[in-house]
Order: sequence, then C-alpha cells, then structure tokens
Amino acid sequence: MAGVRKEACEPWTSTSQSPVEHGQYQTRRPEGGDRLSVSFQEPVDTTLGYIWKYSQGQSQGFNAETMNESVDRKRAVRQGLRPGNRLSFPSLQFSNSPAPREEHMSRTLNQEHIRRSIGLLDQATGTTTTPGHPVPRTPGSALKHSTYTPRRPPTASQFDVSDLMGQTPSRSLMTPGPTFNLSAVDQTRLNTSLFLATPRQPTAADLESTAVQTPGGSTEDFTSTNVHLLLAEDPGIAASEGLFEKFMQCFTEHQSPTDVFTLVAKYQEVCMEQVDMLNNLVRKAGVTSSYGIPKKFARTVEVLRLLDQEKCSWRLIGSLYQDRQSVLEDDQEDMDVNLETPSQSEKDIMEAFFLGNSEVRQSQIVVDWLEENAQDVLRSGYDRAEFYSKSICWENTLHGLKRQVGTGQRQSSLSHLDPDAPIRESKPLADLDKEDEVRLLREVFGNIRAGRMEEAQRLCRKCGQSWRAATLDGWRLYDDPNISEVPATGELQHIKGNKYRDIWKSVCWRMAEDERFNVYERAIYAALSGNLKELLPACDSWDDCLWAYFKVFVDRQVEQEIRDKLNLSRELEALPDAYYEKELSPSRIFQELQSHPRQIVEMQSKEKHHIIQKFIILGDVDALIEEMGDWIYDDVSRPSHHLVRFMAHVVLFLRALGLQTKDAICVAIIEAYVKDLITEKHTKLVAMYTAQLPYDMQVSWYARFLEGIHDKEERQHCLHLAEEAGLDVAQITKTVVENIRTRDESEFTAHTQRSSLLEAATSAEDRRKIEATDWLVFDPSQRAEAVKQSNAIIRTFLATKKHDAAKEVFHKIPADSIDLICRNWQAQAGRERLPAEDENAVNEYLCLKAYLDALDSFNDWFEHYHNKQPTKPSAPDNGNFHEMVRFEHEQKEYELELERWRQALGSQSMGVKEYIYNVLLFVDGWMVDKRMDGKVDETRLEQMNGLRELCLPMLCVLLHTVLHTTEQYKECLALADVLASEDNQLYKVFRRPELQQFLSKLSESSLQLLNQNLDPLGYELVS
Repeated sequence: MAGVRKEACEPWTSTSQSPVEHGQYQTRRPEGGDRLSVSFQEPVDTTLGYIWKYSQGQSQGFNAETMNESVDRKRAVRQGLRPGNRLSFPSLQFSNSPAPREEHMSRTLNQEHIRRSIGLLDQATGTTTTPGHPVPRTPGSALKHSTYTPRRPPTASQFDVSDLMGQTPSRSLMTPGPTFNLSAVDQTRLNTSLFLATPRQPTAADLESTAVQTPGGSTEDFTSTNVHLLLAEDPGIAASEGLFEKFMQCFTEHQSPTDVFTLVAKYQEVCMEQVDMLNNLVRKAGVTSSYGIPKKFARTVEVLRLLDQEKCSWRLIGSLYQDRQSVLEDDQEDMDVNLETPSQSEKDIMEAFFLGNSEVRQSQIVVDWLEENAQDVLRSGYDRAEFYSKSICWENTLHGLKRQVGTGQRQSSLSHLDPDAPIRESKPLADLDKEDEVRLLREVFGNIRAGRMEEAQRLCRKCGQSWRAATLDGWRLYDDPNISEVPATGELQHIKGNKYRDIWKSVCWRMAEDERFNVYERAIYAALSGNLKELLPACDSWDDCLWAYFKVFVDRQVEQEIRDKLNLSRELEALPDAYYEKELSPSRIFQELQSHPRQIVEMQSKEKHHIIQKFIILGDVDALIEEMGDWIYDDVSRPSHHLVRFMAHVVLFLRALGLQTKDAICVAIIEAYVKDLITEKHTKLVAMYTAQLPYDMQVSWYARFLEGIHDKEERQHCLHLAEEAGLDVAQITKTVVENIRTRDESEFTAHTQRSSLLEAATSAEDRRKIEATDWLVFDPSQRAEAVKQSNAIIRTFLATKKHDAAKEVFHKIPADSIDLICRNWQAQAGRERLPAEDENAVNEYLCLKAYLDALDSFNDWFEHYHNKQPTKPSAPDNGNFHEMVRFEHEQKEYELELERWRQALGSQSMGVKEYIYNVLLFVDGWMVDKRMDGKVDETRLEQMNGLRELCLPMLCVLLHTVLHTTEQYKECLALADVLASEDNQLYKVFRRPELQQFLSKLSESSLQLLNQNLDPLGYELVS
C-alpha cells in the first residue's frame, strides 16, 4: 500500500488462533476425498487484511467439516424448517451440493419469505398460526437461549436498520473516563407487535386471557385493566391518564434542590414504563407496522411516539445538565499543567482533554445519549444474520468452490476465500452469501450506531468472520501503564489499545471511500475513521444524522489533541486532507440538519421534541423558553397535553437549577399546564401546580377551578389539597364566591326599578350562587367573610325580588355566626372592638334578617287572610226540619271558626306590624352602616341605598294593607307620622309617584274613620 512504511508493519500477534496463518489453510471434505487447498494473499497487501493486521481482537479458525453442515442448516432455515436445540437434523438428508434456490426466495425483503419466516418462528415459540396451514413444529426452547430471546424489543425505529437485538450496552468509541449517564434504570422495551403475521382486532377470547405469550416461550401478565383499555374508545389516551399523577408524585417527593437530577431520572423512568405499557397494548391489539394502523389506535401510536421522544429528552437533560452543574475538582489546574507535557499514552491524553474541554465532553455526552436511544429502538427480529449462518463464513461460495474442484468444472465464482478476494478478483459471492453479507453488515452497523461494539464483534465471530471482528477492534486508544509506573512486584501490566491506530485509521478511511464495498460496510469504517461524507448515506433519520455529525466532530477534536500531545519515536500516519475539510461545531451541525438534502431529515428537524433537544444541546435556555412560549400562544396548532406537561416540568427543572429566564413566558407555560389540568379534570393535581404560579394567579386560577366543583365532599378535598400546597385558601374561597355572585352585578340597578312582580323564580344561575356560600362555611375562621359574601348575594336577590332565593342563602349561614365572629376576634385581638368592615357586615346581616322576617310574617298573614277564612254555610231553600237543624249547627260552627280566624288574624296582624316596624325603625336606619372608619366599598353602599328605596316603600304599603284590611284605620294614619319623622327620614326613600300613591291610601283610611264618626286622624269629634 502506498504511503505505508515497512518498518511500521510489524507482525500481528494474538493469543487466539489467527484466521490467516502461514498464508493458507487447508480443508477436508466431510465424506473424504481430495484435499482442497484455498490460498490466501498476504493480508498486508490487501485492504481488509491490512485493517485486520493492525487491529486487536480475537478470531476463530475456519473448520471445513462444519461448513457443509452449516450450508445444509442454512438451506433448511430458508426453506421453512427450524433447527432443534443442537441445530441437528437427524431426519433430513442433504446432498453435498446446495439445492437451487427458488426465484422468490432470492430477495431478502420478499414479503412471502418474511411471512413464512415469521410464521415458522411463531410456531416454534408457541404462537398460534393460521388454521389450515400447519407448519413443522420444533421445541420452543430452541429460541429460549439468551442469545436469541428478544429481551428488549423497542418501538419501530426511523433508523433503517432492521432486525437488531438488544444486548449489554458498551461504551462508545471515544468515551471519557467518567460516566455521565444519569440513572441505571433497566430499559426493557416491548415491540409494537412486529412478530404477528396478520393484524386483527382483539376478540372476546383474547380479552379474557390474562397472559400474553411472547416470542421465546415466555409469558407476560395482561391484567383486566389492560383489557378495559383495549375496549376504550381511545386506548392510548386512556392508558396515559395516570402519567400526569405520576409526574406530580415524583415532583412532590423530590423538591429538594439536591434531588433535582434524581427527579429527572424519575421522570425518565415514568416515561419508560408508560411506553412499555403502550407497546404492550398495541401488540395485544394486533397493530403492526406492516399492515397499517387501525383508526382506533392512531392516537395511541401518536401518544406512544411523543412519550418515547419525551423519555429521550429527559435522558438528555439529565446527562447534559448534570455535567454542566458539576464542579471540577481542585486538582484540575494541576491536570491542565500536566497537559503541556507530551505523553506516550493516547488514553491519558484523551481523558485529560475531556476533563479540560467542556464542549467536546458534552458533545461526547450527546453521542452517548444518541447511542443509548438507538439501543432502545433496536428491534429483535427473526431475520438476524446469526439465524442464517453458524460460524462459517461464505459457506455457499465455499461449497460451490469445492464442487468446482471436485468436478473440474470452471465457474465464474471466487477462486480464493480470503477477506479481500471478492474485491480483488471482482467476482461476486454466492447469492445466499451476498444476502447474508448485507444482512450482517446492516446489523453490525446498527450495533455500532447503538454504541455496542462488543455486540457487533460477537456477531461477526458468530457468523464466522472473526477477521472482521478484529478489524473493528483497532479504534481502541493505546495505553501502556508500564511507561509511567511499574508495580513493586515487577510484574508488567497489560497493555491496552492499538499501537498502530493511525495506520489502521488511514486504511479505514480509504476503505470507506471505496465504492466497490456495500454502503453499510463503508459506513462501518467511516464511523470508525471519522469520514462524515461516507457515513451519512447510511443515516436515514434526524437522530442518525445528528449522531454521525457529533461522532465525527468528537473524533476530529480528540484526534487532533492526540496528535498534538503524543510523544512517539516514529512519525504518525498522515490523515487525508478531507478529514479536516469541513469545520464542525454544535451550532453548525444543527444548521446543516435543518437544510439537509433528505426531506425526511429536514422535516424531523422541525419536530417539537427535536427542537427542544437542539436548544438543550446548545445550552440556549432563552431560545428554548421563547420557542416553547410560541407554541403555547399558538391557538391554531396548540401542543398536546403531554407536550405541555413536559414543557411545564422542564421550566420547573430550570427554575430549580436557577437557570430560569423569560419569567413571563415560563409563567405562561405553567399556566397553560394548569389550564389543561382543569380542563381534563385532574382534580388532585391542580393545587400543586397552581402553587408554582405567582400569588395573584394562584388565587384566580384555583378559584376558577373550584367554581366547577359541586359535590360537598369533593369541595372539602380540594380545599385540603390547596392547604397542603400552600395556597391562600381564605382568599381563594372568597374569590370563588365573588366570581359567582358578580357575574350579573351590573344589572343590579336595573332590577331595583319598581315593578308589579312580587316574587321572581329562582334560575339555575341563582342556584349556583346559593351553593357558592358553602365554600365559606367549611372553615369557622372564615365566618366573617361568609357573612359578608352572603349579604352581597342576598342584596342581589332582593333587588330582583327573588325572596325565596334570598332566604335560602340566609339559612346557609349558621345561626351562631355572629357569636362565632366575636369569639374569633376576641381570641385574636382581645377586647378590642370588631373591625369596621366586620361590624358593618354584622349590622347588615341583622338588617336583612329583620327584612326577611317581616316578609315571612306578611306572607303568613296573607295566607291566613285569603286561604284560611272559613266559608259561610248557605241556608237551604224550603228545607225540611232535618236540613234546618243541620244548617243551624253549621252556622254555629262557622261563627266559632270565624271567631278563631279573626283572633288569629289579629294576632298575625300585630306580628306583621311589629316585624315591619322593626325594619322601618331599625337602629341608625335600615341598611345603613354604623361605622365609616373602615374601607369603603362604593358598590356596596350604592346597592344598600338602592335596597332602601326599593324595600322600605314596599313595606310601608304592605303594612298599610294589613292595617287597613283589619280595620285598624287609626294605625294606618299613625304610619304617616313614622314616615314624616325626621329621626329616620323615611320619606326620603319615596319617589314622588310612590308618595302620592301612599297618601291616596291614607286618604281611604281617613274616609273610613269619618264613616265611623271620627275625625280624619281617628280622634273623636268634639261637638
């Protein structure tokens, strides 16, 4: 190879058996026969062999005896047969030559092939297949091995890497010393029914079952709650209702500033659990990505997508801000000094660089975050490469080559089987091997994308490509701890990493640019060598492209630092000019993603969660708050309730860290969440999040919330929650009543106009006003406020002549309220006089009581006078003796009843007179405040004056009616003296027409007195 120094090409050594030994290896046919010699080229002179030579890793030798067996096994799998536990086929006979493959089976993504494979695997794992299509069955335990059993099948990924399986995650390619992951939560995922062959709606038998059998023979509980969710109109929304309450529980349990990152980890855990449950529901309902989504589950899948993105956002927030908030140790300055000294350890340089450069360190955190997200979305499919190959590399090509040697026939296939043979000879592999190769490369790249290098290497070794596993190991940074320190025992420590990593990286770069290789193979080595141009074609989503950019960015920064600080006796292999061609930075990366040539990436960059993640990565809190504020104020496309919940908790998280800016927008976001909670009737949650608002908004919003609560026990519970959250319960309940009673207060003046209406009906709105007073009687300490608010409601009812409604409000206030008000004040202020507002409220309460008592007495008198007067019996015409006797008896009873009626009427008339005079002659005037030294409420004074003008003339008319009807004419004229008295000045409340009408009534009473030979004032005439 050009540009490679011979002295740098030292022989590769390893404790494991090398895949290439002495330049060739020999194989033996299983059934005996001629020996077949397959020669290898020197690996230094080839591309893959050269990468392998300057890598470290374990490799496996090729066993020719197992190749034919693997070919047969592979053919059996592709033809619809499943191997047993030991992958043996005692009942099947195979020829030495592979059977020709059907045309429709030659396509990897053929639907019929996929459906058959899935059906066979369902059969093997105990899943019910379509009736009438029996499939050969093997024990389900064949897939129970940990290597095959899908442990964390996630949701469908936008990343175009199909059929990958979750394993133990590994560190990424340039991982710093400390670990920045926030939590160690088990990230078990459930697939969205990718294993079902045919989508269908759940039947009654399905819903009655309480367990779901998963691939691999395991079962998972499926409770009746999940059954009800499946039957719900919108299962996703119903299943996610509990998420709001779980977030509040986490928020209340970790309000300490020291628990802020624990709180973020809890948020992430809650989202993960919810995503798992939704995946479970979707799978149980038979929703598959291959056959479309039923309309009923469309929103379920959308909620699932939002929550999965939210989980990733919380993971990013916790990781980045934990690093940003951490304080470097005191010896950091010493570390900076040490950086100036050249080092021979690449690992030490990298670790020091990460500690000293926050931008690169946080960029690596972003890479780790993206790789951890990719682990969550790896699908555990049955089209895995290791299902089609077992420790033999290119077994179909080898089988054909052996047939060619045995028969002496020439074929257009490879004549060598070293790793570079297909490229060097420009000849293809066998069809099956080509499919396996693409499948393997796609899966290896997917594992590298997920930061699972060990899994990628394990997969290569599993498929008989140990040399490829070795090529993937050359990225490790060289570290020889014996240079700086040797243990006292004298035993040398193990050397780690690749001493010739620079040569290995240069070869990887060249291979990534070679168009003869598969796109995924080029992407694999592009990711390891920092070749962004060749890495992006294999990236199909925003997350993948972001990973590619940041991975290359970190790789370049670290590589440059190592080359500047590394002290070696030899000159490092120069990297190509294109390695430094494009200047990258986090802000530049997001700009390129927004204008990405792929439309899907550009569209995904505009998704709300991706925008939030962008600003979090950039650390631009102001722009993040402004962007979320724009979403809140957008009435056309307002964000979903789950996104509003997420944004509100992000604002609270920033507030806990002291990073909150744009306070008005932050308050608006929390306010929007409180509004959503009220709208969705999350009663238990409103108080806690309302308490996060400013005081005035706390009172107004919680009062608005309480207006919709009508059940008495629920009202008490809401007040208890408000008290626990630290809200001002007294002010809130006062505001509730005021909001309800003042809705039509502007019509008060209009209703005080004179009308002939004696009693108006009680409306539904009036009923809400009556019930509103209950908010103030729960707490005895609020009794004074209860009296004030009830007085205001009664004033409104009296103005509209809704006397029955006014009486109901009056009876809502306990009879001992005045005494309780005095005792509460004495306990607080001793013997001091009540405040002017409380004293005036008590006086008004007594005035209203006197007026309502007067109305009750008049109504009783009116009922007695008109409805209880005995009926005079009529004398029979020409009656016989018996009829006359009966008439006389009825006449006597009538006279007795009439006398009792008159006595009761007189007594009630005296009562009416007394009650009405109590109003007319009330101390200091009816509905007149005794004290004016307190706060003056002009609206209240206007209403009280309006009631005086409305009620007092009416009472005078009613009293005159009672007195005149009961022939107390002299008392009628005495009423004129009361009205004309200057002590009470009641004449001032009369309008001129009313006064004229009342004087005319008095004149009628005077005429009656004259008819009784008395003077007009009721005195005896003096002759």
